Amino acid sequence: MLNFFRSQSATIKNDVLSGLTVALALVPEAIAFAFVAGVSPLIGLYSAFFLGLITAIVGGRPGMISGATGAMAVVVVALVKIHGIEYLFPTVILCGILQITIGLLRLGKLIRMVPHPVMLGFVNGLAIVIGLAQLGSFKVLSSSGELEFLSGARLALMLTMIAVTMLIIWLLPKITRAVPASLVAILSVSLISVAINQTNSGTGENLLANVGDMLKTQTAAKAIGEFKSEEGLPGADSGIVLAGDAKPTDVSGISGGLPRLYFLDFDLVPLSLTTLWIIAPFAITLCGVGLIESLMTLTLIDEITQTRGKGNRECVGQGTANILCGLFGGMGGCAMIGQSLINVNSGGRGRLSGITAAVCLLVFVLFLGPWIMQIPMAALVGVMFMVVIGTFEWASLKMFRRMPRSDVAVMLLVAGYTVVMENLAAAVILGVIVSALVFAWQHAKNIGAEIKINEFGSKIYQLHGPLFFASVSSFKEIFDVANDPADVVIDFYYTRVYDQSGLEAINALSDRYSALGKRLHLTHLSQECRRLLDRAGDLVEINLSEDPQYHIATDRLG
Repeated sequence: MLNFFRSQSATIKNDVLSGLTVALALVPEAIAFAFVAGVSPLIGLYSAFFLGLITAIVGGRPGMISGATGAMAVVVVALVKIHGIEYLFPTVILCGILQITIGLLRLGKLIRMVPHPVMLGFVNGLAIVIGLAQLGSFKVLSSSGELEFLSGARLALMLTMIAVTMLIIWLLPKITRAVPASLVAILSVSLISVAINQTNSGTGENLLANVGDMLKTQTAAKAIGEFKSEEGLPGADSGIVLAGDAKPTDVSGISGGLPRLYFLDFDLVPLSLTTLWIIAPFAITLCGVGLIESLMTLTLIDEITQTRGKGNRECVGQGTANILCGLFGGMGGCAMIGQSLINVNSGGRGRLSGITAAVCLLVFVLFLGPWIMQIPMAALVGVMFMVVIGTFEWASLKMFRRMPRSDVAVMLLVAGYTVVMENLAAAVILGVIVSALVFAWQHAKNIGAEIKINEFGSKIYQLHGPLFFASVSSFKEIFDVANDPADVVIDFYYTRVYDQSGLEAINALSDRYSALGKRLHLTHLSQECRRLLDRAGDLVEINLSEDPQYHIATDRLG
């Protein structure tokens, strides 16, 4: 990874300034994901506030940013569309309860099972996804109601301002690190953008699109899409649901009042098994997606900052945040990898950075909405492009010839699935499963035996390699039951029995020897193997022997 995320110590100044930078970058993300979920932009902004604030206070990873995310939005959109937004908030609350339960059960440590090739694929795929997501900022609404890419002078101007943003972020740290380069870049390009747009104010169209233009474009596109889906019915509703003090006329703005408990603005769903049956599948999915993304982000930030977060505490923090988010009419969320990386690059290391980002976001909604709408999308896209450059593991491109082919395949699979399906959680799960299968296949071929006859005429099979479900077939092929002498010993000094399949293979082998009137002895079984045999009880009948007459190496201690 490039030295983009430089090592810094936590300071109050760095945390406050990086938090402000993150808050500016959170606005368009929260709005976009709210549209994906089919809810008001204010719901997305309120969600980002609660998630960012609570996880920063009680979460397990200082410096990590949480908010409304696309992965969570694509899960709830079907719920909102089919059952209505009233079912969204209990679903988010149930998701939070499940996440807290997982944290209390200390299951967050399972993230350690993610192999390094999966992590590489995840990081590279994520960088590509973040980069492709910025393409939406290059689109405008045509007169026919379709989204189309910028062209001509507007495209050239957009690219120029993106390049200026990236240049400032790259160059400023070489001069001074007193302030975050990303914040300076956003403010500088914003001033340039306002000046350029003022020169074109007579036409009513901004040369450089800003956050306000993006919101208007998405609102119009949403309304037209819903209109077409209603089979041409005139006056079809946009399908965007408002919350809090927002009014229908506010849909193109981000100004609003303080968040309110959801049941003050929406009808309560009945507390029944039917309701639970509806929301439980969505809540379980949200819980899994949210925790996987959050714990993967935690691992990534750990690697960058050379510190260690607390996975179980993060589960509890995410759950607590989602419960409050649901109570106050939010759409739920999890850790935001892009914004977390912006925070780290800007010097944010402590909990104050996340708290500052959340508080600033609420201040934007309450007081500074019109000003925030003037921020050019070019500045935010430039910041995210620098995040892409810093996130991609460039060294992995040089590792292809050095890595085992199976690891390369897993890395490409995870990266490809992440890019094509844009489902980070599913990509990680798929990568872990494939890695486990590859591991099992490789170790299934490693079982073998050294065979010798001792002075008593007993035949000794000294096993090497693990005995488990995948190696059972190879294990059975080792023995020559028909031609073996009357006394046979299996020495487990260099191996282990790992599961019931291995026990059953030993039992079946014992039965074959017994049927021919031959005796089978097992020696040098580890304590773990003996416990497995004890648990099996009558299911496995084997003669255990540590008789020194076999002249096998003495048993290991423990």
